[in-house]
Amino acid sequence: MPVLVTGAAGFIGSHVAHKLLDAGQEVLGLDNLNAYYDPTLKAARLARLTARTGFAFAKTDLADRPAMEALFATHRPATVIHLAAQAGVRYSLENPHAYAESNLVGFMNILEGCRNHGCAHLVYASTSSVYGLDQAMPFSEHRGGGHPMTLYAATKRANELMAHSYSHLFRLPTTGLRFFTVYGPWGRPDMALFKFTDAILAGRPIELYNRGNMVRDFTYVDDIVEGIVRIAAKPAQPEPAWDAKAPDPARSSAPWRVFNIGNSSPVPLLRYVEALESALGMKAERTLLPMQPGDVPATEADVSELEQATGFRPATSVEEGVRRFVVWYREYFKR
Repeated sequence: MPVLVTGAAGFIGSHVAHKLLDAGQEVLGLDNLNAYYDPTLKAARLARLTARTGFAFAKTDLADRPAMEALFATHRPATVIHLAAQAGVRYSLENPHAYAESNLVGFMNILEGCRNHGCAHLVYASTSSVYGLDQAMPFSEHRGGGHPMTLYAATKRANELMAHSYSHLFRLPTTGLRFFTVYGPWGRPDMALFKFTDAILAGRPIELYNRGNMVRDFTYVDDIVEGIVRIAAKPAQPEPAWDAKAPDPARSSAPWRVFNIGNSSPVPLLRYVEALESALGMKAERTLLPMQPGDVPATEADVSELEQATGFRPATSVEEGVRRFVVWYREYFKR
């Protein structure tokens, strides 16, 4: 039975699929190849995967219930790594219905497929954005997550709660992973590093919100992937000592868990820009702008739970991670 990786033509999903194939796993990739950003980049990621032995692909929309039911009935994946979603914090202010369709209806179809066809573990992408208004750092799975600031974050928090209900009712092991500002080769064009690189090489100014006074727990994609694959191999278990009168929001009496995956080394945005300037050998012209709606000034992940569960702790520096991105970008775009 293959591992089902949704969002396989996406940034993180394509990296996860390659990692599993490297380990000898068969992978069924799912993606709808939508035009939220340049589909040619998705097609290039997918072409690299379809050239590999052990990879099969289904062009399917998560919100298409009959198609999803047929896919699960045919393939009956034992493990599902669900990374497909309508991404983008700011885009959720413009097109909220896209988030309801993909992130809520689509996730419902994933849960039903897992429940009805013997899935042993559902691992799904959540986000650090669920912490929202909570500013007690480092962000811990044991507190916060109840005050999301955007619809995107709200749908991801809803996914965690929906998963818990299925874990409780049907004993379906589910694990949510709260990603912190992922970057790296084959990244999304709507993310800061991609936009900054494109602007600098084109001689355009880069836009820095909150006048550049931002701090982020930038996490290199290979570290994210390592965490995903390790967690996928460890299905969530009920916590025997969980106390319903003093409930721990990171654990449950059901086979349900949530984990942060971040570098746990927050970096000022201006240092991130300096790392990019160094890798490009060019200076950036900077436009300083006010804070955007739904944004937060800082993030920092507590990853002690991840380390305890898997023995792994992300550690790639922004200087090294940005350098690797620039090498890929120049090669891919011939710039």
